[in-house]
Amino acid sequence: MIDITRIDGRELTINADLIESVDEVPDTMITLTTGKKIIVKESRQRIKNLVKLYKWEIANRVLSEDDE
Repeated sequence: MIDITRIDGRELTINADLIESVDEVPDTMITLTTGKKIIVKESRQRIKNLVKLYKWEIANRVLSEDDE
């Protein structure tokens, strides 16, 4: 899950695995696999970094559980 900010300032948490695409047109628009579109304040690059961090945290949690 990643935290984002809608264009009107409301915060929202979305499932990063449901992101199909992120476009800047000029506002950043996230399209989910459900077809829903969300316009957010974060840049395309920021969304990309949030998703990468989310995936990294999951991978490291699984790896650290294997070490126990």
